[in-house]
Amino acid sequence: MAKKLAVDKVLFTTVVLLLSFGLVMVYSASAALAHGSGIWNTFLIKQAVAAGLGLVLMIGLMSLDYRHLRRPAVVYTLMGLELALLVAVFFAPELNATRRWLFVAGVSVQPSELAKLALVPFLAYLIEKREEQVNSPAFLLPAALFTALLAGLILLQPDMGTAVLLGTTAFLLAFLAGLSWKYLACAFALVPPLIAALVWMEPYRRERLFAFIDPEKDPLGSGFQALQSLIAVGSGGVFGLGAGKSMQKLFFLPHPESDFIFSIVAEELGMLGALAVVAAFGVLAWRGVRAGLKAPDLLGRYLGWGFTGVLVIQALINVSVTIALLPTKGIPLPFISYGGSSLVVTLCACGVLLNVSQHG
Repeated sequence: MAKKLAVDKVLFTTVVLLLSFGLVMVYSASAALAHGSGIWNTFLIKQAVAAGLGLVLMIGLMSLDYRHLRRPAVVYTLMGLELALLVAVFFAPELNATRRWLFVAGVSVQPSELAKLALVPFLAYLIEKREEQVNSPAFLLPAALFTALLAGLILLQPDMGTAVLLGTTAFLLAFLAGLSWKYLACAFALVPPLIAALVWMEPYRRERLFAFIDPEKDPLGSGFQALQSLIAVGSGGVFGLGAGKSMQKLFFLPHPESDFIFSIVAEELGMLGALAVVAAFGVLAWRGVRAGLKAPDLLGRYLGWGFTGVLVIQALINVSVTIALLPTKGIPLPFISYGGSSLVVTLCACGVLLNVSQHG
């Protein structure tokens, strides 16, 4: 049994700071939207409740030895439950022409977010179990099958952004585990045409792609979000307009409290504030990679790298969208964006990561 060490204080502090900052920014970014709901900001209340639940689960996962995930019954049960939830979502009420949420006692749950908590432990378990078979069907078939099942069901909701995020995370873990260059070459040859086909199949995706290429061609339509986001980022300058003084959140920028909250950060706190957020995710990446390197076994290593990867890649995608480096996607910024399911899953991932960091 590996020696139990103290929790990584730098990582824990970074998580708490990002969480606290996120609550402040949700309050600020949603102020105009919540104005008609009375004296209480309902966005902040819901986010605070999710933060409380997430912290409880994070502390619980910090205390529960991650090596329980070495049991096949545990990882396959997690995967089975997640697949069942992703199927169940198709029988839930449609919302905004999508089926992404399950509603339980008035509370909405997004199963696609929970997929991260099923896929990363499954792949880490599989890599440890079949360490010498990473380039054989014994590893590749189950890894590809379950990743494709999760991504495919999420794609049907439709939610291409999360599906791509899960596929990228699976590819990253396989690469770190020693995936052969011939398989990497096949992936690089096949994935871009597949993504292009998926984009071309759906009119709204084609519209987003054309808006990304030239947002000014339709400034009041498909290019509106990208242009308003760039206006927010540019308006902040170096030092920002000041906390709570964003103009774009006053019904100009769509979804300022969720998908485009980084734009509000840049507008209110300027380039320095935006870079501080990016730096915080840099610290998260550093400590997560370090936790994986110092883990006493392969399971801990790939759990650490997997959860670090999914959080950092998600943050990178969100920030890239807000500054028009990628087409618009409904991908939240971890810790910061409004959304209970995303926040709870993010804190659960951090709980496992902090658990891994305690062993050396």
